Amino acid sequence: MVREHATDAFLPVEVPVGVSGRHIHLSRAEADALFGAGYEFTVKKELSQKGEFAANETVTIVGPRGVLESVRVLGPLREYTQVEVAMTDAYRLGLRPPIRDSGDLDGTPGVVVVGPAGAVNLPRGVILAARHIHMEPERAAELKLHNDQVVQVLVPGPRGMILNNVIIRTKETYVLELHLDTDEANAALLANGDRVKILRP
Repeated sequence: MVREHATDAFLPVEVPVGVSGRHIHLSRAEADALFGAGYEFTVKKELSQKGEFAANETVTIVGPRGVLESVRVLGPLREYTQVEVAMTDAYRLGLRPPIRDSGDLDGTPGVVVVGPAGAVNLPRGVILAARHIHMEPERAAELKLHNDQVVQVLVPGPRGMILNNVIIRTKETYVLELHLDTDEANAALLANGDRVKILRP
């Protein structure tokens, strides 16, 4: 059981949950190699963060000991290629990727990515994404939080828990949301749209 907290132990905001399944972000170079020169991805679903989308296109990820099929491409294109998995996925691939912020790829393991037009041997780029909360700068200021601040989050319910090491990320285009991978969400019985609370720092 999670111990009871006084009402004033929380910041005055309820944060919706976004569960992030395994996916890949592609650079232009890798997109060309996997799907063909100049390929434009098609939108399957707009994501909660403005301008981001899940594409109809998928790839296959090949690790030292296993394969993940139908890994969703997320758009738009980035300057770097990055594969985000949960630890359960990593076990299937035969990898032990580190927990990292997006784009922090030094020292991360690589994989082979297979698309309809070719394959790419990535020397690095597989991570477990650090849990984080997207938030507008104005809201962060009202809550006396700042970009890159680390907070704790209370998860209610029958498998309630406190999540440590949750990073605040602020940007004008961000929409308030806690991002967790599927392993984290399943452990806490959380689904998209569920609400959690930030413990007062």
